[in-house]
Amino acid sequence: MACAPRQRRTPDDTLVVLFEAPVKTVDPRYAASSYDAKVSRLVAPGLVTVDSLDMAPRPELAESFEQVDELTWRVTIRADARFADGKPVTAEDVVWTFGTVIAKGSDSLWHKGFSERFRAVVPEGPRTVRFDLHQPLATFLTDLDMGIIARHGADRNGRYPGGRVLGAGPYRVEEVTGQRVVLRANPHWHGGKPGVPSIVIKNVRDASARLIMLAGGSADLSQNAFRYDLIDHVLARERVREVRHPSNILTYMLLNNEDAILKDVRVRRAIALALDREALVRQKLAGRAVLATGLLPPSHWCYAAIPQIPHDPEAAMKLLDEAGYPDPDGPGGQPRFSLVYKTSADQFRVAMARVMASQLGKVGIAVDVRPFEFATFFADIKKGIYQIATMQTSDITEPDLFYTYFHSSRIPSPADPNANNRWRYRNALVDQRTEEGRRVSDRAGRIALYAEVQRQLAEDLPVVPLWHEDNVAIVNADVVDFVVLPNARLSGLARARKLVRE
Repeated sequence: MACAPRQRRTPDDTLVVLFEAPVKTVDPRYAASSYDAKVSRLVAPGLVTVDSLDMAPRPELAESFEQVDELTWRVTIRADARFADGKPVTAEDVVWTFGTVIAKGSDSLWHKGFSERFRAVVPEGPRTVRFDLHQPLATFLTDLDMGIIARHGADRNGRYPGGRVLGAGPYRVEEVTGQRVVLRANPHWHGGKPGVPSIVIKNVRDASARLIMLAGGSADLSQNAFRYDLIDHVLARERVREVRHPSNILTYMLLNNEDAILKDVRVRRAIALALDREALVRQKLAGRAVLATGLLPPSHWCYAAIPQIPHDPEAAMKLLDEAGYPDPDGPGGQPRFSLVYKTSADQFRVAMARVMASQLGKVGIAVDVRPFEFATFFADIKKGIYQIATMQTSDITEPDLFYTYFHSSRIPSPADPNANNRWRYRNALVDQRTEEGRRVSDRAGRIALYAEVQRQLAEDLPVVPLWHEDNVAIVNADVVDFVVLPNARLSGLARARKLVRE
């Protein structure tokens, strides 16, 4: 009896995943991009994970937590936690991982934040670790999301030969190059047997090529790596389907609060009122986004119900008049003023920027859209060499990110060029409340503090919150049980399976 020809071109035992940028390291201490971080967590999870729909921290490699006093926590490692070589995860491994991050002179990307929080990390037994804090720390459990790696797998410099990081996640590293990453199932993973034995991650920069590979069957999955307005066209193919979930990642418009024009809150609010965000979501994002009111999505436990910014060009023009920028010669004539809008050179993002520029033009703001290669674009943003721009945040899990993004001490400087308050916003109340939010441990108290912060930011509008784009994965129709998470991590790959068709 003849069998129908196979339609899938990827192996039954392998998930082929497409990224739009290369993975440079899977070492959690040095993961700089979201792509690095996504893969590192498949290899080296932390003591806790925030990979849940409600974004609350849950035990992963840890078995239990005990708060000894305001400045001391004790963490016990689960007894069945094993690295990919079969050796147990010990207190010494946890101490070494955090120690290499907080040590003086460490070049870890997490050094500044963790060294300011953890005074010492010491073993108290084979599976027990004590964390000594500099001050009371409400974010402690979330901070334990840092990936744990094996001391015995590293060389004398604390690095892993060939980038083959040794962790205790569902997969182990077989190969890391600029073009691909190969992962194999960790037979010692405490979570059981992964659904698919192998994962191959390929770097495919061209968005059209990624869609063609998925539609043609030479790839199994890609997430958040294509134009939203083309998704429905691709889904017409029987070979693929869509898996999506609301996101906790914010797309926003940056406004340089030190700019001569944009330092006036009336101008910033006028810009927000002039933007028709709902039309952009409908037309450019195919409805796959939720309008934002601020940093946090509506699903977050700390979200405050802030009113949406309406699309109101008349109110925008009135505010511009009040700010001293009257229309010099009526609609369609000379602009009130001009702004430069910097964006990455991604074609879809440039197209979005041009639509928003057109919307601002209707209230008399002339906008010059200038695309740049991302490295150049981001360097200018960090230096404050811009007026307006658009970007996305990292995944928003811990409300302490209000401190990271809006505290005045987080304005970039020569001493700290990577600080995140790139709009150079200053507000004494926001500074005070975000500092308190780091120390208040009970959830109700934190909710009250951050509600006040959210209301103040909605009034000052240092940035314009646009929307939370859905996390969208296009997957091979034979891939089942893959779950898309709010933070866009790929932990769901460990539970995904491929149906085997004869």
